[in-house]
Amino acid sequence: MDRATFLARHTASWRQAWTDVGAQAPAGLLERLCEAYDEPQRHYHSLQHLDECLVLLGAHRALSERPAEVALGLWFHDAVYDVRANDNEARSADWARDALVASGAPTEAAARVHALVMATRHAQPGAQTPEDPDTRLLLDVDLAILGAPPDRYAEYERQIRAEYAHVPPEVFEPRRRQLMAGFLARAPLYLTAGIHAARETQARRNLAAAVTGIERAPTRRP
Repeated sequence: MDRATFLARHTASWRQAWTDVGAQAPAGLLERLCEAYDEPQRHYHSLQHLDECLVLLGAHRALSERPAEVALGLWFHDAVYDVRANDNEARSADWARDALVASGAPTEAAARVHALVMATRHAQPGAQTPEDPDTRLLLDVDLAILGAPPDRYAEYERQIRAEYAHVPPEVFEPRRRQLMAGFLARAPLYLTAGIHAARETQARRNLAAAVTGIERAPTRRP
């Protein structure tokens, strides 16, 4: 998705989210975030993904207690994305919290948005299921791609592989299989009724096919 189209779709809701948390969007921050999501190493974690998240949130906004905070959590959840780093969520969460505090937003709101971004680390099976409806909704929105139609899901898999093109197949494929199998093992995968009803069945089909496909893929480079 090109930046002009993205901004035309979401600038108004960006401003509204800041108003709803009792602050004014910092000057230039929207442009800096768009630049971040447009970085060349991003193939999936891009404006396309952010657009899909914000559109889905709009459709399920009624499920949230504090929809503006969920929106800002989504805006920042992949603000920092370095495939070689393991602290992307923490750095993204800190950026969100610091921006909110600097803008004059309540410290409680800044802390909640920070926690929402940190939740996108997606705890492994066995971890406690979040009870907070805003966290549940944000996680479901972030993982909605797993329940996308087959063509979009296949594109997603190609995009992820492109982001990790530097990782040899014999390393990438077992790790990817473990991650996808972990999501498949969740029961349920989606925690909000509307997204569960719309995407759970397709997600399980996509994940099962992905795990099988990765298992059958050659493990040596040609």
